[in-house]
Amino acid sequence: MSTRPESVLSSAKATRAPARSGNEKSARGKRPSKKKAEGAQSTLVKLRVLYPDAHCELNFGSPFQLLVATVLSAQTTDVLVNKITPHLFARYPDAPSLAAADPPEVAHLLVSFGMGMHNQKAKNIVGLARMIMLNHEGRVPRSLEALTELPGVGRKTANVVLGVVWGDPEGVVVDTHVQRLAQRLGWTRATTPEEIERDLCALFPREDWAILSHVLIFHGRRTCFARKPACEACGVNEDCPCAFRAENVGRKPKRVRPPKAG
Repeated sequence: MSTRPESVLSSAKATRAPARSGNEKSARGKRPSKKKAEGAQSTLVKLRVLYPDAHCELNFGSPFQLLVATVLSAQTTDVLVNKITPHLFARYPDAPSLAAADPPEVAHLLVSFGMGMHNQKAKNIVGLARMIMLNHEGRVPRSLEALTELPGVGRKTANVVLGVVWGDPEGVVVDTHVQRLAQRLGWTRATTPEEIERDLCALFPREDWAILSHVLIFHGRRTCFARKPACEACGVNEDCPCAFRAENVGRKPKRVRPPKAG
C-alpha cells in the first residue's frame, strides 16, 4: 500500500469536478500587503525545494480509504493510524464492506492497537460508509459541503481529501504543525485554525493551498519542532522572524495547575 497510489489519484482526478461552492471566497481573509504575500510565497518556494517529496503521510489505496484514515487520525498520530489501517482495510476495503460492519467489532479492532476514542471513531467511519452508500452511490463526494455532512468529517478532513485526491481543496488544512509554523514565520497573528486558514488563503494563490500544508507539516516534523526547534539547521531561518527564539511561539500555553486545597 502506497502513501500516494498514483493510479488511484489519477483516475480520481479524471472525474468531473463539481461546481465551486463559494467556500473559496469565504476562506480568504483580509488581503495582505504585496510585500508580505511575496515574502511568504518566496519562503514557500524555498521550503518546497527542501521537501520536494512533501505529501500526505497517511497510507491509503483509494479515496475512500484516505477519508477513513483521515477521520481516524483526529487526535492520533499518522504512525498509529498507519499501523491500524492495513488490518482495518484487509477486512473492510471499501464503502460497501464497511457499511455492512458492526460498529462494536470495528471499535474492538481499533482499540486492540491502542487507538483512543475507538467507539466514537468506529461509529463515525461505519456511519460515513453507510451515508456514502445511501446518498452518493458508493463514491466519496467531491465537494466540501457534501463531505462535511458525513459523520466525523469536518472542514480539515474534507480539505485533506479534496487536496490529496483531486488537488482542489477549498481552503488550507490547518493542523498543529501548520498553526505553529504559520505563526513562527509571521504569516498570521491569529490563534484559531479558522482565522489562520483565512490568513493563509489570503497570502497564497489557490493552486498552492494543497501543497502548503504538506510542506509545513514536513518541516514541522523534521526541523521546526514544537519543543527545541532546530533553527540552526533550518533552511529558511533567514526568512523567519522567530529564528533562534521560536520555542515559545505557536505553542499552546502551559496548563496552570490550581493549588492543592490546604
